[in-house]
Amino acid sequence: MPDVKRTLDALWRIEGAKIVGTLARMTGDLGLAEDLAHDAVADALVSWPESGIPRNGAAWLTAVAKRKAIDGWRRRDRLDERYRAMAHDLNDVAPDQGMATDAWEPIDDDVLRLVFTACHPVLSREGQIALTLRIVGGLTTEEIARMFLVPVATIQQRIVRAKKTLTEAHVPFEVPDPSEWKPRLSAVLGVVYLIFTEGYAATSGDRWLRIDLAHEALRLGRVLAGLVPREPEAHALVALMEFQASRFAARVDADGSPILLADQDRSRWDRTQIGRGRAALARADEQGSGRGNYALQAAIAECHALAPSVAETPWERIVLLYEALGRIAPNPIVELNRAAAVSMATGPASALRIVDSLADSGALRGSYLLPSVRGELLAQLGRVAEAKSEFATAAALTPNERQRDVLLAKAAAL
Repeated sequence: MPDVKRTLDALWRIEGAKIVGTLARMTGDLGLAEDLAHDAVADALVSWPESGIPRNGAAWLTAVAKRKAIDGWRRRDRLDERYRAMAHDLNDVAPDQGMATDAWEPIDDDVLRLVFTACHPVLSREGQIALTLRIVGGLTTEEIARMFLVPVATIQQRIVRAKKTLTEAHVPFEVPDPSEWKPRLSAVLGVVYLIFTEGYAATSGDRWLRIDLAHEALRLGRVLAGLVPREPEAHALVALMEFQASRFAARVDADGSPILLADQDRSRWDRTQIGRGRAALARADEQGSGRGNYALQAAIAECHALAPSVAETPWERIVLLYEALGRIAPNPIVELNRAAAVSMATGPASALRIVDSLADSGALRGSYLLPSVRGELLAQLGRVAEAKSEFATAAALTPNERQRDVLLAKAAAL
């Protein structure tokens, strides 16, 4: 049974969005599609320990969920042409170990449709993000709650409300007409980057990276950039993700423990991916509208990607880029990152004043990031006891086991 549970968890992380996307295309109802998919997972937990894990688990789950949808339509006496056609196709398909692989037929854009549907303007921004991270990103409500520092019940309510709203508004499951993209594009880009961020630095669990999740976000970003070639921020987001993903091979050691930027073997950074990032950033700049949120972040990431070492990184330029980013997209995380760059450019004392101001504002209360950075600055200033206390506080706040180990090791080293 544990093997089945682990297999299903892994399968859902990799294929869950595609399964839900396929079912949403079939049923036209995103909430129903997710319910059907989870019902199929529940069936697998009962069936697979006895029958064995199927050769194509995604096909099994999709076929079982489709059959459940058809059974539901039959019970409601809604045997329309769509039902009859699909029932005919599935007549000879049995959800067993020998299931034909052609039962798994997601089209390439199903996940993209899923993102656009979940980011429909009838939903609040909070609802868009929560629903997309849950259905597309495959994150648990607990993981999403940790990302946004809110109670789990709040996230659950947002997801339920969002699905009900989509159903009541009869939102179609489709990529919208290009004339309707503008209102949704900002939300879509934001959600794609949040999914990537969860892959780049997992909020919880025993893994530092979730590369499959990050790669799915990068794939979505590339598709989006191809759909809206004149949107500079779409290209800029791809550039940012390419630069950050280029460091994956150097960010963990053989047992999965994190390797921080200063200790990474830069020869392991993917130079081809860095080249793709630079090309994407150049395409964003070619649009001639000035650098926005993602372009400025990508420019910062490019500085790191091209620097031969931490000491040779252009920290003064990075500080200027963070200042520009803080003006167009004010955010306490941006300010915290600016403080880290200031510490490298002009020293820890001036950076500590920025961090203390953030602490006084309460903007990052409950996040491990602020005490982590503050601990670094205090250690550089020789205030060892205070630094150890900050690292211990940060370790207690992070739900990621790998991050906790890093913070406790820093405290112990002092």
